[in-house]
Amino acid sequence: MIIHSLADIAAGFLGLWILLYLLEANHANVFVDFVHGMADWLAGWSQDIFMMDTEGLRVFFNYALPALVYLAVGHGAAAWLRRL
Repeated sequence: MIIHSLADIAAGFLGLWILLYLLEANHANVFVDFVHGMADWLAGWSQDIFMMDTEGLRVFFNYALPALVYLAVGHGAAAWLRRL
């Protein structure tokens, strides 16, 4: 259950950052800055995989990919551990 929850939290931060970015949230806000920092840390390994001209699409794909990976790996690992 812990692995499953951690994967959900990681994907939640990444999804929240995508939403805040696309809605043009104030980057000077402490909460927005915290979410951006967490998202950058979680997606550090996948930054700039997609290089697109449209900034919104670039942010979406560069943060959505790690969110999907965290969900797939986290939920897969949790299911595998439950079977043990």
